[in-house]
Amino acid sequence: EKVLSAETGAIYPRCIGGKRACPPEDCGGPYGYADFLEAISDPRHPEHAEFLEWVGGSFDPRAFDLAEADAALVAGYGQRWKGAGK
Repeated sequence: EKVLSAETGAIYPRCIGGKRACPPEDCGGPYGYADFLEAISDPRHPEHAEFLEWVGGSFDPRAFDLAEADAALVAGYGQRWKGAGK
């Protein structure tokens, strides 16, 4: 994480980088996510099929889409920067 200078007229907040996919919603916190990753990586795991169905068929924990993350931030919170004190 770092702080950059704002440009007047630019839309903020913006995502400028990242690593790995966001854990699925309601996966049970860090321990639940670890269990989820273990299950989807092992086709013999008893919950393998159930977890894959839950996330829509596939999940790549290494995936990160900068454009998608940035678009989500802008759609939910984006505002044009008017400059300091304006």
